[in-house]
Amino acid sequence: MVSKNVISIVTLLVYLVASHAIFQQASAAGECGRTPINGAATSLSPCLGAARNARARVTPICCGKVNALIRTAPRCLCAVLLSPLAGKAGINPAVAITIPKRCNIRNRPAGKKCGPYTVP
Repeated sequence: MVSKNVISIVTLLVYLVASHAIFQQASAAGECGRTPINGAATSLSPCLGAARNARARVTPICCGKVNALIRTAPRCLCAVLLSPLAGKAGINPAVAITIPKRCNIRNRPAGKKCGPYTVP
């Protein structure tokens, strides 16, 4: 029979290992910095029409959001476009990747690869 002390120590160790993993994940900076990718994707909601249809007008609000994202975390835009959330929202990555050019953003990562797509 296992003593209560051994069970308590094992439980404490499991808790410590699990909490350490959670804190590491929470403090890690991904493609979008400390902003969760879903948060970054949500911030680009004014771009939904332009991300679905190449002929849709890109709004100034969308251009401002994309420009800010490119300035602060350039790789984040690609991560958002290729995320499962973008797919669920009906975003066409081949169309969405053209938004920086359609906005005439000068500092866009032209020529960079984003999955199978190249930023124009």
